[in-house]
Amino acid sequence: MANSNPRGIPGAQFFEFTQLSMEDAQKHLEKFQEAIAKYKFMETSIVRRVAGLDDKIPDIAKTLQTVEFMKKKKGESFNVLYELNDTLHTRAEVEASEKVYLWLGANVMLEYSVEEAEALLTQKLNAAQETMKVCKEDLEFLRAQITTMEVNTARVYNHTVSLKKASAPQK
Repeated sequence: MANSNPRGIPGAQFFEFTQLSMEDAQKHLEKFQEAIAKYKFMETSIVRRVAGLDDKIPDIAKTLQTVEFMKKKKGESFNVLYELNDTLHTRAEVEASEKVYLWLGANVMLEYSVEEAEALLTQKLNAAQETMKVCKEDLEFLRAQITTMEVNTARVYNHTVSLKKASAPQK
């Protein structure tokens, strides 16, 4: 295997050969298939992670936007239309507060000052965006490695076909 990426995913090396026996070719084909399976497993895992981040990033950004709005409206009251469920909305008069409550997950909600909430959400948004960038880089790297291994597999397989033809009795 060649160099790895910054997160330790091993790189695939282009397999150079001039002549292989049928037995050696079969061993290489098995190794290549195993490597492809590992790369595809990693790819699937990262795709799931990207999907989770695709859901999470807009939620964090929307919450941050709301906290920033609350910060601007400090001490004022204002009317809002908010969602009770998918098809039901209602109006409310809200007085901006110095405190906000954030869901942290696992049925946990904590009270923060508006400034603390803004700092926390900004940090979480930046971290999620950076993680998304890293995941996309890893996906690109993995796809290149899978392609290299598939090319290796095709070349060795084609070599085995030519070996079979050469060993077959002539008609």
